[in-house]
Amino acid sequence: MNPRPSFKSEFADSRRPLAVQVVRQYAPNRGGLEDVVGNLSAELRKRGYRVRVVTLDRQFTALDKKLPEREMLKGVEVVRIPFRGSTRYPLAPAVFRHLADADIVHVHAIDFFFDALSWGRFLHRKPLVATTHGGFFHTRKFGAVKKIWFQTVTRLSALGYRYLVGCSAQDTRAFQAIAGERVVQIDNGVNIDKFAGAASAFPVRRMVTLGRFSANKRLDNLLDTMQRLVRLQPDWRLDIVGIPGDITEADLRRMIGERGLTGKVECHIGLPDSAIRALLGHCSLFASASEYEGFGLVAVEAMSAGLMPLLHPNTAYSDLASRHKEVRLCDFGAPEKAAASIEAAFAELFTGANAYRLAAMQAAAAYSWERVADRYAELYGHVLKSEPASEEQLTLRHKRI
Repeated sequence: MNPRPSFKSEFADSRRPLAVQVVRQYAPNRGGLEDVVGNLSAELRKRGYRVRVVTLDRQFTALDKKLPEREMLKGVEVVRIPFRGSTRYPLAPAVFRHLADADIVHVHAIDFFFDALSWGRFLHRKPLVATTHGGFFHTRKFGAVKKIWFQTVTRLSALGYRYLVGCSAQDTRAFQAIAGERVVQIDNGVNIDKFAGAASAFPVRRMVTLGRFSANKRLDNLLDTMQRLVRLQPDWRLDIVGIPGDITEADLRRMIGERGLTGKVECHIGLPDSAIRALLGHCSLFASASEYEGFGLVAVEAMSAGLMPLLHPNTAYSDLASRHKEVRLCDFGAPEKAAASIEAAFAELFTGANAYRLAAMQAAAAYSWERVADRYAELYGHVLKSEPASEEQLTLRHKRI
């Protein structure tokens, strides 16, 4: 094992409380979970915390390549540990080695870490909180087994947590059934500055979808709808932006070709945010045919850009639509109806594009990380019985000592 480097700056200041974030995948991997932990970590640092992220040492999309054991990323200490077993439930007992100096441990998602740190709490004796991130119900596969696991193992593991944070209304409802009043709702934060106002200033028949290429995203239904759309109006275009998951790039390109959509649908793999922002400047609508979402983070990002979201009515998207009239529900399971709904939405956008853009961006502002991190800091403070001190307060306290 490599010797631990000597980290300087504020991380070495033990007067600051240390929040350890435990998550199975982190940078350089990209995805919704990674974004949440990265943004929360950055905001916690502004509020007087030191932050350590404990994560796995390989990306699930590149299992043959080990990542650095330790590094500092934007002031956050990142520790990567080995694992074995399935990527669905990776076993990584080395997590216990990195908790000794923690003031609070925050587990993200419901997996091995959630179970192991609860069952091992009498050994590490650290206060635990967890954020649900959709649990493990992202697909219907093994649905019966998942329900049994949730009602038994997850219910018992939840006993070890001071609080469970439901990051959506549907998560909150589900986890209240097994953990009662210890479940609080804090909707996911969204980096609303990343794509702010990026959408086309003029209505265009061009849609974009963002995210990992996963089976639950139902890109097949989205492409079926696109096939109907171009029959109605040949100038429709779709950009699919993301990284391969259980659907590969080759799979996706084959699906496009089989539907005769070559030239109408473009794939963009692993684009940096700057390139995505530039692409959004040519789009007016965001589409997601996903049959399951934990929260709908990418839909809020789309609103922050001024795009009109057209979303399949899964539970998370329906909850989002009930709060924001800027969201349009669209049943991508019925491609003919979905195509007609998209044409109608575009016609509505065409008559009031500027007003819609402003309303969508204002709706997205409610999910800013500054607001969300305030709630997390309040929760942490309650667990720790005192709020972390600011830089000025720390300096004054040190002088008095």
